[in-house]
Amino acid sequence: MKKTEISTKNAPAAIGPYSQAIAVGDMLYTSGQIPLDPNTSEIVSGGITEQAHRALKNIGEVLAASGLDYSDVVKTTVFVTDLGDFAAVNAVYGEYFEKPYPARSCVQVAALPKNAKIEIEVIARLR
Repeated sequence: MKKTEISTKNAPAAIGPYSQAIAVGDMLYTSGQIPLDPNTSEIVSGGITEQAHRALKNIGEVLAASGLDYSDVVKTTVFVTDLGDFAAVNAVYGEYFEKPYPARSCVQVAALPKNAKIEIEVIARLR
């Protein structure tokens, strides 16, 4: 099955041997997005709320590069460094997704690149 790389300058560039996203068949698989400002490649200032917004905006830009939006997402995986931040993350998350909500996993991890507090990856269905 053919794989197509998806890339946009409106989201942080890949900083290793991976793609921002790969389309295969009728599905799109994104790499995890941390809260990097795409213009500076630095973590946005502020706490978990600001970081969650930036990570989700980065996901939105990758989706847009494929002609998609948040309504096309069928599964998300959220990685946080502190599950105590779950309520704040959930509140931000609810601003981007509507019913029927995508399936979701949320796990606490020991650390994320650049000391980010959150990383989000999604799977979406191509139109």
